[in-house]
Amino acid sequence: METVIIRSKRLILPERIAKKLKGKEVELLEIKEGILLKLLEDSIKRARGALKGSCFSSRRYMQLKKEEKELER
Repeated sequence: METVIIRSKRLILPERIAKKLKGKEVELLEIKEGILLKLLEDSIKRARGALKGSCFSSRRYMQLKKEEKELER
């Protein structure tokens, strides 16, 4: 485990951790045990591929919408 000493208003993380966090949003939480650095999940990226293999596609969606409009008439 690497240690960090904070000597200014900036937090300098070990290079290994900084590389993992680069470009990602994080949240700092103060908890009973100390400070927690938590990655914020991107719900769009997490949902990507959720319908894969379910036989639901944009073509199928457009077909369903077309059928729905016809039923409204």
